[in-house]
Amino acid sequence: MLSQEQILQVNPNLASSITYASSRQSFYTVLFLVDRGLKEDAFKAYAYFRWLDDQLDKESLKKSERMAIVKRENALIDQCYGVEGSAPPHNLCEEEYLLVDLLRGDQRKADGLRLYIRNLMAVMVFDAERRGEVISQQQLINYEKWLATAVTEALHFYIGHNGSSPQDETRYLAATGAHITHMLRDTHEDIAAGYYNIPKEALEKYCIDPQDINSDGYRQYVKSRVNLAREYFAIGRHYLSKVQNLRCRLAGYSYIACFAPILNTIERDGWLLRPSY
Repeated sequence: MLSQEQILQVNPNLASSITYASSRQSFYTVLFLVDRGLKEDAFKAYAYFRWLDDQLDKESLKKSERMAIVKRENALIDQCYGVEGSAPPHNLCEEEYLLVDLLRGDQRKADGLRLYIRNLMAVMVFDAERRGEVISQQQLINYEKWLATAVTEALHFYIGHNGSSPQDETRYLAATGAHITHMLRDTHEDIAAGYYNIPKEALEKYCIDPQDINSDGYRQYVKSRVNLAREYFAIGRHYLSKVQNLRCRLAGYSYIACFAPILNTIERDGWLLRPSY
């Protein structure tokens, strides 16, 4: 395990700089809404996975190389959590130091942080595997569940972590709606990179290929996804109204507000997806 001296060699502004460059909304959410004493850790948690996602998205990587990366990062996580038999990778980079520092500071071994780390890593592994391949409906459901669990548990861990929140089937629906919208928004970019966000069952139903974005069948699929995301957002808003902490509610409402207008634009365009929004 790294010594504290090794960790302190990392640029203290690295995590916040990565966050700011990647997402202004995430940066200001951490800056103004995250609990006092947890802001630095929240920046580290976001920045590490932002860096990892960028590594896996490199066009030059073969599948075997992507899988080697996620295997290395999973080994690092296991080592940080003290999993028996795990061996730490060598020659860590600065971004990996962020993860080590984050998890060694988690003295409580908090469930919320662990759920964030493990579920978002599951997302990374799946993305590394699925590039260039068509996925199934069940794989898409699992993908959405991992992402929504990670986002929601991070929200509650870092903002109002001592406050109460409903533990029911509606807990993850706002984040699921956001993920659906995110995949629709990035469809053109994702296809160019080899990621297909439409399952094989839908392709078979509408008799289309995953690249047929402008076809009537793809538009019907998009319409169904927009309606589902809107339904999830409505349920998610009701869920957030029952969250005790005001800052947590504000962060959740802001998260929904960031994505909901995209759904309106898609509908106005007749369910045709734009290259960018």
